[in-house]
Amino acid sequence: METIVIGHRNPDQDAISAAVAYAHLKQAQGMENVTAGRAGNLTARIEFVLGKFGVPAPPLFADVTPLVRDVMEADVITVRADATVTQAIGSIDEHQLRGLPVVGEDQRCLGLLSAHKITHQLFPSRGEAERARQVTATLGDILRTFDGELLVGACDPAERAEEFWLTVAVTRVETFRGRIAERDPRRLVAFVGDRDDIQRAAIEAGTRAVVVVGGLTMTAELRALASRAGVVVARSRFDAATTVLLSRGASRVDTMLERDFVAFHPDTPLDAARARAATHPAAIFPVVEEDGRLVGVLTKGDFIRPIPRQLILVDHNELAQAVPGADRLRVIEVLDHHRLGGFASTEPILYWNNPVGSTSTIVTMCYEQAGVPVPAPIAGLLMAGIITDTLHLTSPTTTDVDRAILGRLEGIAQVPAAQLAREIFAVGSPLLTLSPAEAVTADCKTFQEGGVRFSVAQIEEPGLDLFQSKRAEVAAALEQWRAANNLFLAALLVTDIHTHNSLLLVAGGTEEFRRRITYPTAGPGLWELAGVVSRKKQLLPWLLRTLAEAGADAEDRALRVPPRGG
Repeated sequence: METIVIGHRNPDQDAISAAVAYAHLKQAQGMENVTAGRAGNLTARIEFVLGKFGVPAPPLFADVTPLVRDVMEADVITVRADATVTQAIGSIDEHQLRGLPVVGEDQRCLGLLSAHKITHQLFPSRGEAERARQVTATLGDILRTFDGELLVGACDPAERAEEFWLTVAVTRVETFRGRIAERDPRRLVAFVGDRDDIQRAAIEAGTRAVVVVGGLTMTAELRALASRAGVVVARSRFDAATTVLLSRGASRVDTMLERDFVAFHPDTPLDAARARAATHPAAIFPVVEEDGRLVGVLTKGDFIRPIPRQLILVDHNELAQAVPGADRLRVIEVLDHHRLGGFASTEPILYWNNPVGSTSTIVTMCYEQAGVPVPAPIAGLLMAGIITDTLHLTSPTTTDVDRAILGRLEGIAQVPAAQLAREIFAVGSPLLTLSPAEAVTADCKTFQEGGVRFSVAQIEEPGLDLFQSKRAEVAAALEQWRAANNLFLAALLVTDIHTHNSLLLVAGGTEEFRRRITYPTAGPGLWELAGVVSRKKQLLPWLLRTLAEAGADAEDRALRVPPRGG
C-alpha cells in the first residue's frame, strides 16, 4: 500500500513544507511506502526554500484517479499463437483460469483463447461433427499429444502446421480403402490396430502417418514397406478412442483465436474500464501499451480489488481543492487549519483541524507529541511554511502557538526567522516570474457554497506597482480562468508584504454582488482592502457573507452545481 502525503492544488510553501515534513515523520514512525507529493507546480520561492535546506522537491501527482494499472494482474500467464491446445489447457488447468491472452514472438497481444472456445473446438455440435476430424497442426505436435513412439520415419522440426484429417480403421479393408480415397492421403493420419491388411492398405495408399494404437506393433515387412513409401509409423500406448481424442489437442491456438477483443491501456481510468467491461461478455481483458505489447490482464473480479494507494491530506480538507482523483481514494488522515469544507469519510480517521496560522505549526506539534526529533532541514522547511502563511507572524491568523513553535524551530535549523523571511520575500515577484495566466492560478483555491462555485487566489508582492502596470493582462487571465472553469466568480488577492495592504481583483459575479462590496474602488473590478492579508481569516469569511447577502446562488442558476442525485 502506497501512502501519499499531499497538499492542495496550486501548492503554496505551507502545503509543500507540511507534506514533506509529515511524510518524514511517518517514515520515522515506521510507516512503510509513504511519500510526500505535490499537486501542482512549484513557485520560485518554494524552489528557493527547498534548495536552501537541501531538500529534494516532492514528486508531482497531477492526478491520483485509480487506473487500470492499479488493479491489473501484471504477472500474466500467456500462450503463444503457435502453441497447441493441449499446452493451453495445461496452463488454464494449472492456474485455474477462464482464458488466456495469446501473444506473438514480440509479446504483442493477438487475441484471446477462452475455455468456451476450446470446448467448442474439441466438442463441436452435432451439426459440425465432421469438423471434429480436422486438426491444424504439425505432425510432430500430433504425435507428442499421446507421447507417440516413432517406429518408422521422423518428424521435421522445421515443418509448418497444416490441416490433417484423422481417420480410424474400424471397417473391412475394402471399406477402409474407399474412405482413404476420399481425401488427400498426405493429409491423412490413420489410426489402426494390429491387422496386417488394414496397416498395409494405409501404407499403400500413401497416408502421411499410420498410428498403431493400444501398444500394438507392426511387422518388420510392413515397416520396410512404410519406409520405402515415405509413411511415418508411430505407436500409441493408448486405445484408439483415447489416442484420437488426445490428437485433437494438437490443434494450434491460432486456429481458435478470438481476435475481436476488448483491451485497455494501463492508464485507462478504472471507472471507464469498469463501465466498458460490464457490457462485454468476455471473462478477461488484456492490458496493452500503445504498441500492442501485453503488460497485464484484467478480470471482472479485479474491479473490486482495493486500490493500493491512500492519501493523507495536509493544508486543506475540501476535495474541490485536493489533487484530482482524491475522491476516489481512501483518505486516512487530514491535517489542516482552514474552515471545514464538508469533508466526509466512510470510516473513522485522524482529523486534526487547528485554528493556528499554518499547517506547518500543526506538523511540528505532531513531531513534539510523538517525541521524534525534527531534523534541521525539515525544521527549516517548517519555518518557511509558518513565515509565508503568517507573513512572518503579522497576519491576523497568527497565534501564540505559531510564535512559540517558530522560535523552537529557529534553534533547530540554526537560521534566524527574520533573516529567512527576508530571503524568502526577496525572491522574485510572482508577477515578474510568472505569466498572468500562471499568476492567477499559482496559489488558487476553489470553493463551493450554497450551490455556487468560486475561486480565490492570492499572490504576495514586494509592492503593488508591478501589478498596476499589468492589471489589464491579469484581469483578462482571471476572466479566462473563471470562464474555463464555469465559476460564478474568480477573485485574486494581491498582497503587499511590506505595507500589509491588498488589492482585490474580481472577475464575474452579479451586479448585486458587486454593489455590496463596500471597500474603496480602485478601478473596474478592483477594490482596495487596507489591512487585509489573510485569504483564510479575512477575505473568505467576508466573501461568503457577501455572496449570501447578494443571493448569488439564486441569481445565477446557470452556474449552480446540481444537487446530489439530481
